[in-house]
Amino acid sequence: EDPLRTVTLPAHARANRPAVLAREERIGAWFEESALTRLEPGDPAVGVVTVGLAYTYVKEVLPQASVLKLASSWPLPRKLIAEFARSVERLIVVEELEPLIEEQLRAMGLPAEGKTFFPRAGELSPEIVRRGFVTAGVLPEEERPSPLAAEAIPRPPLLCAGCPHMSSYMALRAVNARVCGDIGCYTLAAIEPLKAIDTCVAMGASIGNAVGLALAGTETRPIVATIGDSTFLHSGIPPLIDALYMNADITVLILDNHITAMTGGQHHAGTGRSLRDEPRPRVDFAELCRSIGVRWVRSVDSYDMATLYQTVREATEHRGVSVIVANRPCVLDPVRIRGVPLEVETENCVACQMCMNLGCPAISWDEAMYDGHHKVRIDAGLCIGCTLCAQICPSNCIKAPAAREVEPAGTG
Repeated sequence: EDPLRTVTLPAHARANRPAVLAREERIGAWFEESALTRLEPGDPAVGVVTVGLAYTYVKEVLPQASVLKLASSWPLPRKLIAEFARSVERLIVVEELEPLIEEQLRAMGLPAEGKTFFPRAGELSPEIVRRGFVTAGVLPEEERPSPLAAEAIPRPPLLCAGCPHMSSYMALRAVNARVCGDIGCYTLAAIEPLKAIDTCVAMGASIGNAVGLALAGTETRPIVATIGDSTFLHSGIPPLIDALYMNADITVLILDNHITAMTGGQHHAGTGRSLRDEPRPRVDFAELCRSIGVRWVRSVDSYDMATLYQTVREATEHRGVSVIVANRPCVLDPVRIRGVPLEVETENCVACQMCMNLGCPAISWDEAMYDGHHKVRIDAGLCIGCTLCAQICPSNCIKAPAAREVEPAGTG
């Protein structure tokens, strides 16, 4: 036990500072000899200092150059860098984003160049690195093949077929809510066709953002914070307590899909299983919210569109804090859910596009037309039979195959 090290009082922190600096010196000295640092002598006219993936681009574009590949951007092997700089006529740093290494080299008194030729925004690529060396006069300007005129077909990211989050954002659009989103698969609801999220700042920030909007008093639309189950447990409870304390006029919609889906299907305290898939106590989100003082709490099945729409409407009309727990398992994790795929009765489809507004990848336009608009079709290989599209279809033309088979002849 060493309280001087583990209890970071200001006096302890000041005493530990020399140890931190000494550790950095030891790491830098280790990088001087480590195999992670690669010195590759070549043409002494140009020496390139680089790190990470940018090294592969440099080797592809300028294979004859002298290259020093660093193990890390901090701390630097300063002696090795100084020796490398003396061995070349010109020193160029190739690194992504900010000139962290370049500025350190300049602070060492070395004539390093870098961001004059390479961008500070976006990822590097072989072509970008090539253009940088051309601008630097290291490579000659040469005729390059013209890029293909063809454009790739846009493939916007979508939620999975049957994702239970789709219905929640359809319901929020129906009440014209001002939606503060959070970090998760459901952030895709910010883009077409759902286009139902107005803000997304950081993990757990949705409820705090909603509280701020409510207290500002300038918003005339219902204010709703949407947050996933694992995110709520991670960093959503304190701002919900704050919302109650401030008596904020907001609705919190907890999107409970029983898993941490976006990062690979990890269990959490709300699933009743450990990361090793062992039984654990399960947090009841509705009871948790009631325990901290929320009086208006409802749980609803995300696949029950009518009840969900009604619940969202009632929640947003409530004055004060209201909480909805939209409950339905993720269709991918921990097991892939698969039901009987639905079909479209093409002859009865009126091309209203209501089902397309879900953003379900199983639904697409058909070649058949109605009143100048494309009818729709369902890809049986993607459809899981969730029935969300069937529930919102005004012409009742989306059905399960079995339902079509038992209908009397001549009926729609």
